[in-house]
Formats: sequence, C-alpha cells, structure tokens
Amino acid sequence: MRYLLSLTLFLSVLFGFSQNGEVPKKYTVDASQFYGSILLHNTDISHLITEHPGGLILGFNRKRYGHEDWESDFGYPDTGVSFVYQNTNNATLGDLYGLYAHYNFYFFKRNLQFRIGQGVAYSTNPYDKNTNFRNNAYGTHLLASTLVMFNYHKENLVAGFGFKAGISLIHYSNANFKAPNTSTNTMAVNFGLTYDLDNDQTFEFVEPGEKVKITEPIRLNLALRAGVNESDVINSGRYGFWIVSAYADKRVGRWSAIQLGTDVYFSNFLKELIRYQSIAFPENNVAPDTDYKRVGLFLGHELFINKMSVIAQLGYYVYYPFDFEGKVYNRIGLKRYFGDKVFGAITLKSHAAKAEAVEFGIGIRI
Repeated sequence: MRYLLSLTLFLSVLFGFSQNGEVPKKYTVDASQFYGSILLHNTDISHLITEHPGGLILGFNRKRYGHEDWESDFGYPDTGVSFVYQNTNNATLGDLYGLYAHYNFYFFKRNLQFRIGQGVAYSTNPYDKNTNFRNNAYGTHLLASTLVMFNYHKENLVAGFGFKAGISLIHYSNANFKAPNTSTNTMAVNFGLTYDLDNDQTFEFVEPGEKVKITEPIRLNLALRAGVNESDVINSGRYGFWIVSAYADKRVGRWSAIQLGTDVYFSNFLKELIRYQSIAFPENNVAPDTDYKRVGLFLGHELFINKMSVIAQLGYYVYYPFDFEGKVYNRIGLKRYFGDKVFGAITLKSHAAKAEAVEFGIGIRI
C-alpha cells in the first residue's frame, strides 16, 4: 500500500495524540464485526475466492475541535489508530492482522463517517514454492494495507455508547517488493458499537476565524526517490531503483497546488526482465541490450494538511524503449515538510491498479 508510507501516516497521527498545551482532548473507541467477499479484481486469484471472509475492526480515536486551522477546514475530523483481524476462511490465504493510522471525516451533520487508514498487515500463510505455491496473492508475510469505511455513525446515545453500521473495503498488497503480488480486496458490511471514554465532558467546536489568503509564486521542486522491487516473474530477484524528479508547482488556494514536471527512471529490475524475455520469449523480439531507462512527464495535485501533504500525479512516458505495463502511470503518497523547503516523501508508483514500487524520497521546494 508501502511500509514507510504507513509509518509516516502512523507517526503523524501519534504526534497529534501527544501534543501538549491547553487543547482539550477527548477520546472514543469503537468495535465492528464485518462479513464480506474477496473481489475478483484479477482472474489469477479466482482459485482463492472460495469462502466469505469475516473479522473484527477496532478503533481508537481522538476528537478534533478546531484548535489548529486545518481541523476546521476539513470538518473537524478525528485522528486515530485501527486494528483489523481478518479470517479469510481459506487455508491457502491464511489469516491477516493489520495496524493502521486513520482519519475519520464527517458529513451530513456528522451522521456519515468516512474512515481512511493506511497501515501494515501480517499474513500468516504467504506464498512458498514448496508448501503454499497456490497463494499467488501474497508474496511476503508483511503487507501494506489500506482500510476504507463508510458508516452511519451515532455516538454517545446511552451512557457513552453509540453504534455504527456501513461498508468497508480492505486492500492487501506488498507493492511488488517481492513476487507474487496479485493482492486482494475485501468488500464487507460491518456493524458495531462506539464508546465515548469521556462521555461526561463536552467541548464546543472552535469557529474558524478569518482565513489568511496564501499566495506564492511558482515554486521549483527537485526530488530523489529510491527503493527495491521485483518483476512479476517469481524468484527473478529484487533490485534497487532510483528516480530523479523535477517539477514546478503553483498554489491555487490555502490547501492546493497544481504540479507539472518530469521523472527519469533507473529501474534495475527491468534489466533482468529484459534479459529474461529476450531468452525465454524470442517471439517477443526483445533485444537483450534494450535500454531499461524511462522518462515521463506528469501533471499532479498536492493537498496541504499542516506539515503533511497528499500528492496525486498522472504521467505519460515520452521515452519508453521497453514495453512494461503501458505508457500511462500514476503516483500517490504522502509528503512531510521539515521547515519551509525540505521534504520527505513516501509514494506508490503504479500503472492503473498494478503497483510497480514504493518510492522513498527526499527533496527541496525552492
């Protein structure tokens, strides 16, 4: 989904829990049981969809009341941590245990709750060429995981207790860190209870004051990204990669910026894939000395949330000597600013829904 991406979000949420000062703090917990189906997003996992998975989702939340500017601008969300246990009811897939950092956003007079969480999951029975060769969904014990929940949500109805009910989507993948990595998506219905740990206390939301308009000239960004990944050929080996990115951005409001730039890719796993295809599939006419480098142009958007930001980019390769998953690519992820110029970034690069790699980056915005 993305181990350090998960860690960055997790630490940002924990930082919110640990703030000092006179800011009021109020906490809630919730527990939901779910039951659903693994979606057939890829026919390669059709043999794994045999039963309906079920499990438990636990949440610990801190309420936000607008004492920081971003809180009121985003509708006073909660920050929190979730734990998920999923029983796949399939011995080949095994069970899954996940830990997530999450945000709860509210709509329709705070009756509808949208939870988005990113975390790390543990698979009890991943692929093994000798003992579990049928599990082509998970190639490693550790997986990146994304949790999404839409719930009708009512808190503190009777003695601190409330309830929630809705639908959930849970995604598990190792982002091609090691093959196989077909991944799974579980869609489920859920029902549960909430409990207000401070039900004897009430706090008012802080009305937002006058907002300062943010105007900036066009800014230049330089970033270096790196990581490790493997092609879909099992046991072809994991190789390091690095990417040089240069792009301009322009603020278009308090929280948004539009980006335009270029990426230069040095993906060493493609060297091995090119060599492999030139030998194993001569009918594809792949020359063993085909250049493995790629160059792309991209358009992106950055959403600023305090010192954090969320980026989404859509790119197209203008230099593409070897055909790998198509010319269109996308990138999503998180950035964390350290001061006004320096940032770290953890992003997922993919082609549509097919992940290529998790990228760990550092950069400067000038």
